[in-house]
Amino acid sequence: MSYKFLEHTADVKFRAEGSSLEEMFVAAAAAMNETVRGDIKILEQEEKGFEVEGKDQVGLLYNFLEEFLFLLDAEDFLVAKVKSVEIDDNKLKCVVVGDAAKNYKFTNDVKAVTYSDMFVKEKGGKFVCEVVLDV
Repeated sequence: MSYKFLEHTADVKFRAEGSSLEEMFVAAAAAMNETVRGDIKILEQEEKGFEVEGKDQVGLLYNFLEEFLFLLDAEDFLVAKVKSVEIDDNKLKCVVVGDAAKNYKFTNDVKAVTYSDMFVKEKGGKFVCEVVLDV
């Protein structure tokens, strides 16, 4: 499981990969979380679960990443890490741990996840995605 940031003219773009679809999703979440909070260490004070669906793997990834922004904006919750991801068809169950965002000083520059240049591919036994975040 890994991710790296790619060149983009105005926004943040990353590529994430994993040996399974679930690992790739966890890597994508880690890249998004780094973009949101920088290098701030978030305490693992609370656990939350959520479920999302998508019409395909790209839609599922989009909805998955949007949930992290929802947790931050609507529930004042910063994710420290993803504990588990289960994908069945185009349905995903996730458990995350984190803490109240009010306990940290950070600048969230992420406005939205975009479909621009987004893809999910299986390539050589690995799953790879690319995502652009509107900042």
